Amino acid sequence: MVAMTKKVKTFEIMFNDPSKVYYCSGDKVAGRIVVEVSEVTRVSAVKVIGIGSAKVEYMKGKQRCREEMEYLKYEETLRLDDQPADTDGSVILRPGNKYEYSFGFELPVQGQLVSSYKGKFGYVQYYVKALMERPAQPALEYKKHFEVEEPLDVNTPDLMSPTGGMKEKKVTCMFIPDGQVSLNAKIDRKGFCEGEEICIDAKFENTCSRIVVPKAAIIAKQTYQANGRTKVFRQKLSSVRGNHIISGMCDAWQGKTIRVPKIKPSILGCNIIRVEYALMIYMHIPGSDKLVLELPLVIGSGTSSGMSSRTNSMSSQDGSQASNSWVSLRMPSAPPSYCDITRDCRLDTPLTPLLDDYDGGDSPIFMNAPAFQFPPLPAYSEVDEEYNGNARMLPVC
Repeated sequence: MVAMTKKVKTFEIMFNDPSKVYYCSGDKVAGRIVVEVSEVTRVSAVKVIGIGSAKVEYMKGKQRCREEMEYLKYEETLRLDDQPADTDGSVILRPGNKYEYSFGFELPVQGQLVSSYKGKFGYVQYYVKALMERPAQPALEYKKHFEVEEPLDVNTPDLMSPTGGMKEKKVTCMFIPDGQVSLNAKIDRKGFCEGEEICIDAKFENTCSRIVVPKAAIIAKQTYQANGRTKVFRQKLSSVRGNHIISGMCDAWQGKTIRVPKIKPSILGCNIIRVEYALMIYMHIPGSDKLVLELPLVIGSGTSSGMSSRTNSMSSQDGSQASNSWVSLRMPSAPPSYCDITRDCRLDTPLTPLLDDYDGGDSPIFMNAPAFQFPPLPAYSEVDEEYNGNARMLPVC
């Protein structure tokens, strides 16, 4: 609401359907401008302007980067049907009456608009602005925003097809090779909608001496372009994690789910603001960089037809929780024979990573375990006692 003068008591915009959450391409934005005055007021003109634009603004050092694109521009001068106008088009408004200026305009066809969005360094917004021009006085202005959501269908063959990948990483400790970790993951499709669950099938292997943790997260990537420069902002939206994997073991996810939170659909048609999503599957390695695999996602509007995969994910959720994500652990080999044990039994490495990891800094956190020497194996023999009292020694090794 604008600051009213003594003459103008009410000046506001009211949409015909105030319960409408958002508009789409081709919809009609209709409403009225309500005016009430406390004194006799001459109004030269009442105009309505529809604006839709995308704007990017951020600082790069001392330089201010700014870019703007226009998607909607509509302007109309409104008239009162039952109010006589002078030759110059002005009208006289009197107190005690409520004056309503009706307006309406259609949004451009599909493909020419971008969904409303508000990010860290830019936004896409739509609003209706009313202007009241009066002789020898400043014009009154009132704005009212409305949301636009462009339909984004994720039921296309490309977005309904599965996607996956494989990554591996060699781990070193003080420039000394320390084995490697690897992951292989896939999802049944790339297109999802808000509230749906993403089913993850993955296998993780750990042959290094550290304890690693498999995790998955939905990532939003916001790209802003202004003055020929690009700024990228990444944000973690939701995440899940698996069990710790010790050295020489592996773990598998079969239908592990992560729910798509309440987020805006992907923005792919704007030249200065781009909003993309990805499923990041990674392994946290203490003292080393993560092993990361990113699978692209497209978040659409409405609902997708991938209900079968969602049903399968819900049915397998109980099983995954019961098994606690250790579906296909690799069993260790048979223990060695006692005769094969060497006398030097010191630890392979004096550094043992902590079980608890912190995903923020990923700094190397270790416990120092003192190296020690087991005492030599004692002479070992079995005695077979005979009834005559003589003892016969049976060597074992």
